[in-house]
Amino acid sequence: WCNPEMRGWALALLLGALRAGGTELTFELPDSDKHCFHQEMERGLKFTLDYQVITGGHYDVDCYVEDPNGRAIYRETKKQYDSFPHHTEVKGIYTFCFSNEFSTFSHKTVYFNLQVGDEPPILPDMSSRVTALTQMESACVTIHEALNAVIDSQTHYRLREAQDRSRAEDLNGRVSYWSVGETVILFVVSIGQVMLLKSFFTEKRPGGGGAGT
Repeated sequence: WCNPEMRGWALALLLGALRAGGTELTFELPDSDKHCFHQEMERGLKFTLDYQVITGGHYDVDCYVEDPNGRAIYRETKKQYDSFPHHTEVKGIYTFCFSNEFSTFSHKTVYFNLQVGDEPPILPDMSSRVTALTQMESACVTIHEALNAVIDSQTHYRLREAQDRSRAEDLNGRVSYWSVGETVILFVVSIGQVMLLKSFFTEKRPGGGGAGT
């Protein structure tokens, strides 16, 4: 482990494994709108779609997936989050759509992650070799799995933090408006009480009578 060449080789393996994966995207979805994404895939390929609504309304969205023949292989309505694994049956362009058409005023922010294909082995001949892994190779595999777990945890906590921040800002806005309303009502009531008390202590002048001769 003290050899610089060995450390560099292990780091290259880990970075190469981390580059494998799919598409990760966060986008804005206006009210009464729909966004679709397209991905070309081979037959028999495995993909997994994970999505979650981060901000907006009741944190829900409609989602559906269509194969190249236009057949819906996944359809859910008003979901806050979900995961959809699938093996492709035909080759072609698959469509992934997120719809906010049911909402007329709620703007949404949606995160999704599309993983296509199986992750390649961290070692080139790992799937076909018959000998046991060396100590360094086993350590590389262990570190790689730990890094994958860290990446998943970081993504999860980032989404939770963004969702909680949105809720906190929305609550803060409502509290601010309520405080302004209470202040206005307090001033109106105070002025009304002052005017009412002032009317109690105001002397009423008697009406003028006829002059005596």
